Amino acid sequence: MKSEKQRLTGKHALVTGGGSGIGRAISLRLAAEGAQVIILELRAESGEQVAAEIRAAGGSARVIAADVGDTGSMRSAFAPIERLDILVNNAGIAHVGDVLGTTPEDLDRIYRVNVRGVYHGLHFGVAKMLEGKGGAIVNLASIVSKLAVEDRFAYGMSKGAVLTMTLSVARDFIDRGIRCNCVCPARVHTPFVDGFIAKNYPGREQEMFEKLSAAQPIGRMGRPEEIAALVAFLCSDEAGFITGSAYDIDGGVTLLR
Repeated sequence: MKSEKQRLTGKHALVTGGGSGIGRAISLRLAAEGAQVIILELRAESGEQVAAEIRAAGGSARVIAADVGDTGSMRSAFAPIERLDILVNNAGIAHVGDVLGTTPEDLDRIYRVNVRGVYHGLHFGVAKMLEGKGGAIVNLASIVSKLAVEDRFAYGMSKGAVLTMTLSVARDFIDRGIRCNCVCPARVHTPFVDGFIAKNYPGREQEMFEKLSAAQPIGRMGRPEEIAALVAFLCSDEAGFITGSAYDIDGGVTLLR
């Protein structure tokens, strides 16, 4: 694969949820920069198309099927990995609702994927990195890690946890060759957003798309490729002096808060 930069040549990377949306863009970008990419998805078929895209362009990719919220599944997924230089904890799910509209089941579902899932990636990923020469970790947090957004009680809880886990890992392993950062996007245009609009606003899709786009001061949603570009930088040696940082990539949302 060709890229303006080959900053990740020889690196071995794993991307959870790397088969769609932002994860797909990250997988493609890391591979384009020379990394050998493992796409971890709940169902292997979800990642195979992206892996095929990478291989067709001359890159290296394979898929591991695992449930990020299940300890045994993630232990089995990481066990055969011989080398890990880059870990991107991207897998996550969303929920809309305030504390009154969030059931215990809703909370547990979000926690299982967005918190426990990131924990598993860190728990097994850090151990694997320590077997080598360390590595770079990027977690997908959100602007709701820092800001109160209406009707995002459970989601905000989970992404706040991602931010604090990032800081903790960065602090605990700073002297052992591991860097850990997170990125905090605002709304990004993915198939999930299109599905959300279609489900909740039938017949008003274009109107709601424009409204959600305008919620970012820059006047549009982010693109998955833009998130991937920041992640690739943070995974590279060019970011070797950066750890324990949370990068807003939000079209100016935090400027106005």
